Amino acid sequence: MYQILFNYIHNYSQMILTSEEMELIKNTFQPKKLRKRQYFLQEGDISKFTGFITKGAMRQYYVDEKGVENVINLFIENYWATDRKSFFDLKPSIFYIDAWENTDLLIITRADMAELMKKIPAINEMIRIMDDKNAIASQNRINAAISISAEMRYENFLKSYPQFIQRFPQHQIASFLGITKETLSRIKKKTLK
Repeated sequence: MYQILFNYIHNYSQMILTSEEMELIKNTFQPKKLRKRQYFLQEGDISKFTGFITKGAMRQYYVDEKGVENVINLFIENYWATDRKSFFDLKPSIFYIDAWENTDLLIITRADMAELMKKIPAINEMIRIMDDKNAIASQNRINAAISISAEMRYENFLKSYPQFIQRFPQHQIASFLGITKETLSRIKKKTLK
């Protein structure tokens, strides 16, 4: 379980973790299992942990005033699941995060992550690069939402996240793309032709 995290850190930082650093990581990150549909975070709670997914799939969403779930993020192995704003500001979340499949995570608190960033240069570099990539992904997602057709959003999704197609149902993907499942169905039919 921890080897997946060590590989992830190495891919982002290119620094080799020492055996002492690996032991510190093992002692700081705690394993957690979620059953399908079990919550990792609920609206109104503070996101006290961020979780690195070693196995499984999760989703982050909010429920609007009509009771409709709106998917904000989809997560699978090698993804981090948290409400970043709640995690860093320690304020109540407006989101839910639940397991879409049975999921194994390695979880850590904000304070423990800050400690690891001070003690392990590879973790500090990984966080910096992850933050940069997250900012770019958010910028691209905003741009797509306001200026790209639904067809292009789906095409970009297929290119960027092909592994999600097998893991999440059509209605979850449609919600993530900001379109209805009927629109996604029409786009898929048109793509097949």
